[in-house]
Amino acid sequence: VLPLELVDKCIGSRIWIIMKGDKEIVGTLRGFDDYVNMVLEDVVEYEITPEGRRVTKLDQVLLNGNNVAIMVPGGQPPYDD
Repeated sequence: VLPLELVDKCIGSRIWIIMKGDKEIVGTLRGFDDYVNMVLEDVVEYEITPEGRRVTKLDQVLLNGNNVAIMVPGGQPPYDD
């Protein structure tokens, strides 16, 4: 299976994305392009700050594929609220 084929199979499903840096994102994948820029809906963003974990809920985001480190189809962080 090619990587883009696996991502294509995830359209319409929840996906856990670990970003470069201190952010993780969980959302429903709606679409992507050849650069793995993604449109996600019903998004929860987890950010690790010196004060602790910050959780932000967003309706829709366009995610730049250059910042993605790991994608976990169907996954969610172990601390998902």
